[in-house]
Amino acid sequence: MPEQAAPRADGQPFVGVLVDFARELRAAGLPVGPGDTLTYCTAMTPLDPTDLLDLYWAGRTTMVIQLDHIPVYDRVFRAFFLDQHSETHADLKLTIRERADIQAVLTVPESEPDPTGQDHAVQLGLLASDTSALKSKSFARCTPQELAALRRIMARIRLTPPRRRTRRVVASRSGHLPDLRRTARETMRLHGDPAQLLWRTRRLRVRPLILILDVSGSMADYSRSLLQFAYSTKRAASRVEVFCFGTRLTRITAELEHRRPDDALERASRAVFDWEGGTRIGDCLDAFVRRWGRRGMCRGGIVVICSDGLDRGDPAVLAASMDRLSRLSHRVVWMNPHKGNGPGWQPSTLGMMVAHPHVDVMLSGHDLRSLEEFARLLPTLS
Repeated sequence: MPEQAAPRADGQPFVGVLVDFARELRAAGLPVGPGDTLTYCTAMTPLDPTDLLDLYWAGRTTMVIQLDHIPVYDRVFRAFFLDQHSETHADLKLTIRERADIQAVLTVPESEPDPTGQDHAVQLGLLASDTSALKSKSFARCTPQELAALRRIMARIRLTPPRRRTRRVVASRSGHLPDLRRTARETMRLHGDPAQLLWRTRRLRVRPLILILDVSGSMADYSRSLLQFAYSTKRAASRVEVFCFGTRLTRITAELEHRRPDDALERASRAVFDWEGGTRIGDCLDAFVRRWGRRGMCRGGIVVICSDGLDRGDPAVLAASMDRLSRLSHRVVWMNPHKGNGPGWQPSTLGMMVAHPHVDVMLSGHDLRSLEEFARLLPTLS
């Protein structure tokens, strides 16, 4: 095996297990050769060999070449890694099951319907709690194991940022504006014969997304999960800026550029000096408007503020800052974890009462389902 493709040292005990799994697939009828096995081991090099999701998808993408092989692969995977009655590799299965118990479940839909006519899901791992119930559970009431499972799900959220029409125009197959210059040039190329009328349309540009997260003491139960959501948003969209605030504003966009989420969140937490301290929402938003907002960062953008509205600063400063922010940005979205899912929520804190008239969309952000609601709502804010 070449040196650059060799599995890492801490994964050596699992190489034999991966080879045995490939041998089981070959015995089940799949055309898995030595080269496919080597590719599977190489694909697991940067991954976690005790993670069911990594084991499943690395093997499926490297050793399954036809669509009708997927049911056979799923059956062999369940029998090899999740069969409690098998004595082979018992220690590995125990490790994987303990890890799966912490990190919840992966549900992979069958590519073909069940022969009995009933579709079912292939569950890889043990279900720590019902997935739908876990998504609706508040971050403040989740155990550390459930928070770890939620962060893994959150890392796979894909956002579609809204787009806006610019004043610049580009060539298009269809549009509302005739492109007379291109039409005349095409007519001259054809020596004066009538050419097809060409069109142009206004160019679309992604709107910037600015996340401003409250990391004060009153938001301690939610700040870590919201920061994970900000990291996933930063990885999924291009024009994303992330700020944290307590008593002062800190820009952490550069800290979230790291490829590994744990390292990125650790760097971000070190950059924020007032983590779980006091709250001065008005002063921090005023600093954002003066230093970044007026320079064009939020011009035409979507500003998302995640805070419970508990402010120890001057309400007049908060009102003035929110007024300037609403005029500079395209939309202002406020996520208040105390809002919950009830339709009859009314702001009860002074800071929230002052900011509420300047907010376009009010969400809760207290659980994963509310964050998914924001992800679905985001493309409509164009």
